[in-house]
Amino acid sequence: MDLRGLFIVAAGIFSIMGGVFDWDWFFSSSKGQLWVSILGRNGARVFFMVLGLGLTILGALITLKVLS
Repeated sequence: MDLRGLFIVAAGIFSIMGGVFDWDWFFSSSKGQLWVSILGRNGARVFFMVLGLGLTILGALITLKVLS
């Protein structure tokens, strides 16, 4: 089992949760504010949920050694 993959899965889940639960502190960070200014609040939420899904899938593939 690859720990890098598990770390990426955790980051993906964190990103999904930030979008789903609409954490103010998550979107008030410098990177969150950037995406809110570009996409609006709801667009940034969707962006972070899709990003999190992609990271979760990528991390799972790395953990399962499908990707190296």
